[in-house]
Amino acid sequence: METTRGAERQRTAAEARRRELLEAADRVVLRDGPQASMNAIAAEAGITKPILYRHFGDKGGLYRALAKRHTDALLSALRAALDAPAERRARVEATLDTYLAAIEARPQVYRFLMHPSDDSATSAEAALSAEQGFDVGRHSAPLLRRLGEELGQVIVERVDLGPDGEQMARIWGHGIVGMMHAAGDWWLADRPCSRERLVRSLADLLWGRLAEAGDRDVKGGPGF
Repeated sequence: METTRGAERQRTAAEARRRELLEAADRVVLRDGPQASMNAIAAEAGITKPILYRHFGDKGGLYRALAKRHTDALLSALRAALDAPAERRARVEATLDTYLAAIEARPQVYRFLMHPSDDSATSAEAALSAEQGFDVGRHSAPLLRRLGEELGQVIVERVDLGPDGEQMARIWGHGIVGMMHAAGDWWLADRPCSRERLVRSLADLLWGRLAEAGDRDVKGGPGF
């Protein structure tokens, strides 16, 4: 029994330390964006780089842990928008706005997760960045795929799309996420219009078939 309690204490302490290191990494990413490096994160956490590697395995392991942390938070916020007690059009707009507000609030985190280092860098600078930092952008496709699958599942559970509804829901889920990502990326870089205008325009684009589909019975919440 004592051995079990000791192992549990060690596991709890390791999880707490991992959270502290991820919070330190977050601070560096907020400051440096895609140029965040393992050296800078280790310094922020007050440890050596080998200790950082011990907790996450390698740069890719730390990147994946940060990506999961932020993707989990974004999915939670998107689900809350989808579950709000409002008409479908209002919930569609709220969901789009939630995504855009998230990338607007933390653009450095977004760029770290979705973009490689600055294309204007020289080959020597790029090589140095790859050595010191992260292979940023390499893992963006799995993040978007996860968001697409999650949204597709929400749609299949809540919207009656007929006999081939499951397949169509997955198509819609990935299509909506791709649209949000591409439009949001363009908007964040160029700011050609207000966020409200972008939300309304994207909702208009989605609204055709979605407006016609019926809701499934969902216990404890609205449809989509």
